[in-house]
Amino acid sequence: MRKRVIILGSTGSIGRAALDVADALRDRVEIVGLSAHARWRELALQACEFGAKAVAVSDEALLDGLRGGVGPGTRVFAGESALVDLVNDTEADFVLSAIVGAAGLAPTLAAVDRGLDVGLANKESLVVAGSLLMPLARERGSRLIPVDSEHSAIFQCLQAGRENEVRRLCLTASGGPFREWSVERIRDATLADALRHPTWDMGPKITIDSATMMNKALEVIEASLLFDMPAERIDVLIHPESIIHSMVEFVDGSVIAQLGAPDMRTPIQYAMTFPERLPKNGGAPDWARIRRLTLDPPDLGRFPALRLGYEAARIGGNAGAALNAANEAAVERFRSGGVRFGQIVELTQAVFDNHHNIQQPTLEDLLRTDAWAREEVAACLTHS
Repeated sequence: MRKRVIILGSTGSIGRAALDVADALRDRVEIVGLSAHARWRELALQACEFGAKAVAVSDEALLDGLRGGVGPGTRVFAGESALVDLVNDTEADFVLSAIVGAAGLAPTLAAVDRGLDVGLANKESLVVAGSLLMPLARERGSRLIPVDSEHSAIFQCLQAGRENEVRRLCLTASGGPFREWSVERIRDATLADALRHPTWDMGPKITIDSATMMNKALEVIEASLLFDMPAERIDVLIHPESIIHSMVEFVDGSVIAQLGAPDMRTPIQYAMTFPERLPKNGGAPDWARIRRLTLDPPDLGRFPALRLGYEAARIGGNAGAALNAANEAAVERFRSGGVRFGQIVELTQAVFDNHHNIQQPTLEDLLRTDAWAREEVAACLTHS
């Protein structure tokens, strides 16, 4: 029987890569549901190509267009609750959560609540609501399989030992486009500069997060929650070749690393077919051509965002929600030309430092924190 798969965010970079994987595995994978925010034409084409039984778009104004673009047997959801409705009303075995930002939280929670296996490409679900998501997953028997290349690597490396045998986790980071830039030059980087990632082809928001290294700050929080590891036992190393995706150090001094080409299709396929490993188009790197693999400590002067990730992981509660929302709002301002690149982390830190911590937040607390942080970014700019 083929595995029935829903892809949330199918028109984004991760979603498109997931459909490439599904296309190569049509004898193993059946696409039953797809969603997008606003690209309804692309969504409709995807649904027709893969025979999806249901589609969803979060902008209700696009309902008629989407309905006219898909076949008569395809159910269409639109509006604020559309993605949750898609997850709840579609028979599936696996949900790939590939929506950028906190918008992916509600449908991810819905999938976990149903006890479905979830491939997490949406790190914000854990960063914002890990305190709710992880206990719910254990209660419902939902397997959370990371799709971020770093967390997928850790997940794979952990198969080599037992939980009590792990000493440290090490997340690798490319260093982004500004790895060798001066602090002064980074401060005035343009949008085009920030989107010019040297090794990965990703969506604009995560590419900018890579340039500030806020993505690695969020990944520290994610790793701490996903693998039940205190932040002081999680290291970050700069690895510009992006071949070593992450490592696990065990108590006997052994270090297990997962290596591969910088291609998101590999961790997507691993999550989609877990616990099996299946053949894939495009194999390992050509090791004979790789002359050097470098690992360096991060420069916190260039990348102060990383400190915020460790601080949020240490504080816990709603700290991740405040950090994530402030960063999302600051990145949006940068993309629209409202702030300089150097102000992204400055704004995020100012808001994070002023958040009111709640150690055992409810979902309502987390959503209020998210809304407050976004408003606070706007307030900071108004008063500056």
